Amino acid sequence: MSAEDPNAGEDADAEEEDIRYFVRIGQTDLDGTKSVERALTELNGIGHRAARIIAQQAGVDRRAVFGKLDDDVIDTVVEHVESFADEVPEWMTNHQKDYFTGESSHETGNDLQLTRRQDINRMKMIDSYRGVRHKRGQKVRGQRTKSTGRTEGTIGVNVEAIKEEQAEAAEEGDE
Repeated sequence: MSAEDPNAGEDADAEEEDIRYFVRIGQTDLDGTKSVERALTELNGIGHRAARIIAQQAGVDRRAVFGKLDDDVIDTVVEHVESFADEVPEWMTNHQKDYFTGESSHETGNDLQLTRRQDINRMKMIDSYRGVRHKRGQKVRGQRTKSTGRTEGTIGVNVEAIKEEQAEAAEEGDE
């Protein structure tokens, strides 16, 4: 605060009051103090690239503070999030070629978790290769399993136990 402008502190407080600290999209509360791009990445199913494309299509600066935007601008961002699959190529969507409809969609929030769980359960029921791997708790996507992904506590060969067994067998053989 300076002596020249006694109202300068009041203007700063008024600017902070204009910000919406939580912006609700779907069933998720996004942080309004972050930039548009960063806030959108908190939504399940939206990554950095998708958030940048959504901000660009909505005509919003991706570095603008999300909570300071007007309500109608936030509504346009929400519309672009919901219609993301219609505006981007099929390879950018996260649920391609649905089993029943054959269409591609971009799921966000709880819908993404629900469809993923349904797909995995369907693979388990029909005993596809991936379903069997899911059932057994093994790696599904072709990763190497010789040295990684071990769930048991033993790693390698326990040499001491083998030597003890050989010593016991030798003692029994001597008797």
